[in-house]
Amino acid sequence: MDHECLTVERDGPFVTITMNRPERRNALSLRHLEELRAAFREVGESDALGVVLAGRGPVFSAGHDFTEIAGADLAAMRRLLWTCTEVMQAMQSIPQVVVAKVHALATAAGCQLVASADLAVAAESAAFAAPGGKGGWFCTTPMVAIGRSVSRKRALELALTGDPIDARTALEWGLVNAVVPDDQLDAATLDLLRRATRGSAASKALGKQAFYTQIELDQQKAYAYAVEVMAAASQLPDAREGVAAFLEKRPPRFGERR
Repeated sequence: MDHECLTVERDGPFVTITMNRPERRNALSLRHLEELRAAFREVGESDALGVVLAGRGPVFSAGHDFTEIAGADLAAMRRLLWTCTEVMQAMQSIPQVVVAKVHALATAAGCQLVASADLAVAAESAAFAAPGGKGGWFCTTPMVAIGRSVSRKRALELALTGDPIDARTALEWGLVNAVVPDDQLDAATLDLLRRATRGSAASKALGKQAFYTQIELDQQKAYAYAVEVMAAASQLPDAREGVAAFLEKRPPRFGERR
């Protein structure tokens, strides 16, 4: 689809998806969400190794677009929220590593994007909020992702108070992986993505999907599932190559992800 709300740029093995509605503080309209969903799915079908999700303008994302929500009926709201959910699911279902590059404010569904990314790097200027607790529309769907990234008590503190937390607090709570000076955000994000995409792309893609599956299971079921996945993965060419390279004390030669 043609992009009105995004830019999508590829540089070598990595793709950067940039939310590009600075005049609307990257508010997530239905069109914006549809474009994000399509962009992630398209990247997922490519041979790219990693994705950066960024925002252009004064904030990362201000969440849902209230100008579109005002007066919307139940059917329209269901469509909007399901489309948003499909964006979050697409980020986790594609084989590539997804890193959120966060500056300034990520609020409500914008914070949900950060929590749904595989990894996240925040600038020192960043702040995070689920502000529905201060108003009349509780951040129920953002809390699905946020509540799986931070502890239950921390998630409820965000949701019930609606107060923003700064980047250092987000790091302490486990919402982001690193906090860096604003002028180092690009470099730190690229460094993390490079480190997270080295090795076998095929193995990493399988491992990412297995992680998101097992994390929702109780421990016994998680182990039963993980044992089968890891045993099957041991038979893949890249796994055999990795073992052989280790034993032969040489760099591995991995194939392309299929």
